[in-house]
Amino acid sequence: MAIKRYKPTSAARRGMEGYDYSNLEKKRPEKNLTTPRKQKAGRNNNGRITVRFRGGGHKRHFRTVDWKRNKIGVPANVAGIEYDPNRTAHLALLHYVDGSKSYILAPDGLKKGDTVISSRNADVTPGNAMPLKHMPLGTVIHNIELKIGKGSQMVRSAGTAAQLMAKDGDYAQIRLPSGEVRMVHLKCRATVGQVSNSQHAHITLGKAGRTRWLGRRPHNRGVTMNPVDHPMGGGEGRTSGGRHPCSPWGQLAKGKKTRTNKTSNKFIVKKRGKK
Repeated sequence: MAIKRYKPTSAARRGMEGYDYSNLEKKRPEKNLTTPRKQKAGRNNNGRITVRFRGGGHKRHFRTVDWKRNKIGVPANVAGIEYDPNRTAHLALLHYVDGSKSYILAPDGLKKGDTVISSRNADVTPGNAMPLKHMPLGTVIHNIELKIGKGSQMVRSAGTAAQLMAKDGDYAQIRLPSGEVRMVHLKCRATVGQVSNSQHAHITLGKAGRTRWLGRRPHNRGVTMNPVDHPMGGGEGRTSGGRHPCSPWGQLAKGKKTRTNKTSNKFIVKKRGKK
């Protein structure tokens, strides 16, 4: 998808960039595959804010996405590529030959009128899904399962892709977008291709209001707060905080390791590269 640059008719427009939606369907989403999405503004089931600086934003409907691709051997026609406000990637609406419909993540290069299928004997073309066992080495993939039959959990953001590097015993080695090489069971399913909307990372929002449309409120630093609100707050004039950077609850930041669940270490062949 190409990037559309606006003319600098105002200060906010200067430098603003957007998407060229000319290749997307200009219609409402499939009604049977959408559900209302209640705004939570970062609050949990007790009403307490667990994620700060969230709220507002445009009203959305949630699209039900087929993460499992478990209609084995049933071909589907791509009815169109659609926008999804709940994620960075686009969705592809599938019409199966048996009459059912579903949404999947649209891979790069998939277009209206194409045919996709989920089968061990499928061709290695974008949009087709199959177990890792039946994919050739070097295949570019996304939408990868971690547990057999649970549905995909990895490589789902716009423009991301992984690569099948090797097969050893019951496991495949996959190089993830972060550079990490991880073992995944060969019976887990994945989809061929790179996730669509690869230009998403290069978009310049241009103004604060556009961020508010996305449901993000202004973020203020701890050093600008009072001592009652943040451990780094207070002081005369502008101070740097007087202590190591931390969260409002004292959790150390900038260097402290926070990874506690080490049970998956045995599946990591190579850790992701440090910046």
